[in-house]
Amino acid sequence: MKQTLLFLTILISISCSSYKFVGYPIKIDSKNFNTKVSDQNSKEFLDTKKKKWSLLDFDLDTIPGMSVNKAYNELIKDQAGKKIIVAIIDSGVEIDHPYLSPFIWVNKDEIPNNKKDDDNNGYVDDINGWNFLGQSDKENFEYVRLFKKSSPNDKMRSVYENEIFQAIEKNNQTISRIQDLSKLLLKSDSILSVSFGDNYTIEKAKDLTNKSVEIDEAIKFLELAKFNNWSEDVFSKAIEYYESSNKYHNNVDFDGRAILGDDPDNFNDKYYGDNNVGDKNKHGTHVSGIVRSITKDIVIMPIRCVPDGDEYDKDVALSIRYAVDNGAKIINFSFGKKYSSHPNWVNDAMKYASEKDVLIVSSAGNDSNNIDLNENHTFPSDNEEGKEFLNNLLTVGASSYDLDSLQIAYFSNYGAKNVDLFAPGYQVYSSVLDGKFEYLNGTSMAAPNVTGVASVLRSFYPKLSASSIKHILMASGIQMNDKLKKPNSEEIFGANYFSVSGKTVNLYNALLYASLYKERDPMGSLKDFKAKMQ
Repeated sequence: MKQTLLFLTILISISCSSYKFVGYPIKIDSKNFNTKVSDQNSKEFLDTKKKKWSLLDFDLDTIPGMSVNKAYNELIKDQAGKKIIVAIIDSGVEIDHPYLSPFIWVNKDEIPNNKKDDDNNGYVDDINGWNFLGQSDKENFEYVRLFKKSSPNDKMRSVYENEIFQAIEKNNQTISRIQDLSKLLLKSDSILSVSFGDNYTIEKAKDLTNKSVEIDEAIKFLELAKFNNWSEDVFSKAIEYYESSNKYHNNVDFDGRAILGDDPDNFNDKYYGDNNVGDKNKHGTHVSGIVRSITKDIVIMPIRCVPDGDEYDKDVALSIRYAVDNGAKIINFSFGKKYSSHPNWVNDAMKYASEKDVLIVSSAGNDSNNIDLNENHTFPSDNEEGKEFLNNLLTVGASSYDLDSLQIAYFSNYGAKNVDLFAPGYQVYSSVLDGKFEYLNGTSMAAPNVTGVASVLRSFYPKLSASSIKHILMASGIQMNDKLKKPNSEEIFGANYFSVSGKTVNLYNALLYASLYKERDPMGSLKDFKAKMQ
């Protein structure tokens, strides 16, 4: 043991790292890969661990989180790193949310509300960021916009038309399923209310001996509803969303961009929108809260460019350039789409970010698809004609809190070439509008978990490049179960079928690896780190 510690100390002393963290890398024994949290300790999990599960550690908490609490308690302790500007390119951020307000970026080169462009960047009074959507909010999906621009002779026109038809059909089917669940929730509640009174508890109902089949089924459904945070309000909002999707996202007669007044197909038409970076649909606020839950050494730069619908390529490209030019060191993309009108604009902007050493973290998408396949390709992407053209972009899939074959969240996209690693994205608790908090699912939640971990590394190791941070996060992660179910399938594959690394991100390990990391000898650094995991 003493010799091992001495060896680690020697390795650290010759590293170029700013901070020296000493410890033993976490490795989950394969015998634990049948751990299912929801079965083993459901009540304890719901009562004490669920809200913070992504921050927990398997050895300490029996939850496969990112070992954030362990990293702070055992490694970081009272040390503070450099403040890192993180750009949240999303639906906006509720900047006066009590959980977020102390961490919102302020443009010191701009005099507030004087209606002048004091810093001469083309954006008037951009005090906390910029809103490339202006007063617009609802939007078509990209394939609807492409359909409207296509001619009758365009070979893709029928493809776009079919996308619209299928989307509307799927929305209607989903609405029907939600309505059935809503009826079942009301029925189950009514059954237990009649049997045990309006103030019944599921626990007391379960204690009843000789329960009827009807009562037993009601109890099971209400337990399922509690575990998934289902409620009449949740169902009502879900139905509202899918009805709205038919009305706006997939409606060829709707034009959400008209109010903005720019030409979305003219990249030189750049200076539009306003300085209102507020969030209208909670997504960007939730994403921001996830990053903040991992570190306080951040400054959040809100950039609003993601509407209720598909984002425009021009807005995304200009948002990236705005973030880079104003000092962001990490950009979070919790968005994406199947089609793109001007992918070169976004690609050029991402290349610009790479040249300026800015790390980009992107969500993989929520369609349960293998995005290595051409038919499932998503935008934005660091893959162009089958080749990776960036070294600064991390694409993230969503993991769950179970270590069994369902470790990958049922909705997550995956890909051995185009998804780099996984992170908690199922039932993640974070800030939403009106100062509140709630659970959301999605690779949109997984990406900011990686952004948060990356922020800690860039905070303590500011000299490490964006590509080095990417390498460290992928190499230092926790190996996933090697018998994983493909999302929405019974097929079983090894971990490396689903991502390049086959791992989930882990802050504790990332800090240890960063302490050893030498940019001039990354493979040697990896060899040293792996030696500690034996």
